Amino acid sequence: MTPEIQKKYDEKFKRMKDALELREPDRVPIAIDGGKFMINYAGYKMKDAIYDPDMEIYRESAIKFMKDFDPDVVPKSAANFFGEGIGHEMSQPKNMIIAGMKEGRIDDDSLHQYIEYPMLLDDEFDEFFSDRTGWRLRKFLPRIAGVFDSFKDLELNYDNRASINVALELSKPEVRRSLEILFEIGDYYRNQRKRFGEIVQELVGMGYPDFSGGGAAAIPFDNYSDNYRGTVLSLSDLYTYEEEVLKYTEEYHQKQLQRIKNSNKDGSKNGLFITSNLHKGIEGFMGDEHYEKFYWRHMKELMQAEIDAGLIPDMFCEGKYNSRLKYLKQAPKGKILFRFETIDMELAKKELKGVACIGGGFPSTLLQFGTKEQVIEECKRFLDKAMPGGGYIFRTSSGLDGAKIDNVIALFETVKEYGKYR
Repeated sequence: MTPEIQKKYDEKFKRMKDALELREPDRVPIAIDGGKFMINYAGYKMKDAIYDPDMEIYRESAIKFMKDFDPDVVPKSAANFFGEGIGHEMSQPKNMIIAGMKEGRIDDDSLHQYIEYPMLLDDEFDEFFSDRTGWRLRKFLPRIAGVFDSFKDLELNYDNRASINVALELSKPEVRRSLEILFEIGDYYRNQRKRFGEIVQELVGMGYPDFSGGGAAAIPFDNYSDNYRGTVLSLSDLYTYEEEVLKYTEEYHQKQLQRIKNSNKDGSKNGLFITSNLHKGIEGFMGDEHYEKFYWRHMKELMQAEIDAGLIPDMFCEGKYNSRLKYLKQAPKGKILFRFETIDMELAKKELKGVACIGGGFPSTLLQFGTKEQVIEECKRFLDKAMPGGGYIFRTSSGLDGAKIDNVIALFETVKEYGKYR
């Protein structure tokens, strides 16, 4: 970095760090991912960026977004499938549709669409707990992607002739072809992720900090719901399969705690985020009794494990979270970022001041459908409520996707000017 760029990087890094540590920086930091907005802003559709294996469209779009809007962190936008299209389609996915897919059911400029259905059926719990590997091979994998259809009848016999028995199973023509495709997918993603990392480092070299520690952590009940039972069944399971839910979530929780403990042994990720998207903690999904028993107790231990590992828990609280603030304020002080989708920001500031850094909540829909004047007024209202005393990072409720350009310009200008502490 040149001295000028290093100065820019240091200022942005300190701005974020001060906010995260509950101090007042020079101004409120802006940590907004470009996502679909930056692709459209550069003149492309999502299909173009997703099916661009060299990721030049993502690179060009990110650089333009950074130069024109100057946020305070790198807009990584890793969840948007940029550059993944070919590799994703090779797997013949059954539960995830992305823009540009052959025979896809969404527009070429749409965000991805997840199709939720149960992977674990009611009559499979015994097999799920007694033969997890076999169940995953023969049931789970074929349900998520066509490349695994040949696994449905796999019988891997582990006896003293296992090498022959396993070889005969895996060398069946249809299984062999599946394995060949998986090798191709692995090679594709290895290159895609390498390229993604190179672009992120180029953006960092422009003077923008990257706070991502890599990877993510899931609340055990979210993992159970997202991957196995789906929203409706997982919630009814709290009554009909309570023992099974407790058994799985505790098993998953212990494994994840160990993984987190081992994730930063060399200290290279100290001060970086590990993200959790809190899907099922929404108020109205569970009453307090179930939330405490199936969600909060794991979430509390998860955050502490991340802190002990030198990481910063970045907790995205999806949906409404007003009634959950009484739990969040029990979090370790000055160690966590809570990002909100829908929140009473004045209440959040009152409950979490001196406890955790907060962000989010600004309605993305206003950027899509409101006027420039409305955006400016709402920005000021949010800043008045959230910035006093520090500990606030400006983020929108759900990104900038579909926002009017003039509204995004107004948002950045207002936060940078009105959000000054000194």
